[in-house]
Amino acid sequence: MDSIDKLLAQLETGYKEVQPQQQQSKSATAKPFIPPSPKSASFMDNLLAEVKADFAEEDAAMELKRQQELEHERIQQEQLKAKQLEALKVQAKEWLAKVDPLSSEGLWFERFAESYPSKLEAAIEYLHNNE
Repeated sequence: MDSIDKLLAQLETGYKEVQPQQQQSKSATAKPFIPPSPKSASFMDNLLAEVKADFAEEDAAMELKRQQELEHERIQQEQLKAKQLEALKVQAKEWLAKVDPLSSEGLWFERFAESYPSKLEAAIEYLHNNE
């Protein structure tokens, strides 16, 4: 949008510079003041509006593309997390099958697992934190 604003400012500045020069040359020849034709002003306004609309449309398209890329990346991250969770579940099941419930680790885990809805969830948390 900055480039649009700069372009508009340059066009406006050029337009404003041309108007005083035209007025000075007219007053030097003592001709009556005739305002610039409304057609040229409206043409410039229309042209500027079209340019601005084109840039706005382009910016909107770029923003949409960026949003789509972010959404795609978010979905990929969620899929990766789901895969990691599944891998942790497999590890947790294997670990639960191997742990001796009467060993110090097994006894500690029994106390640890009391605060979880299931031993599997506790084992997942335990393995996740000890990776």
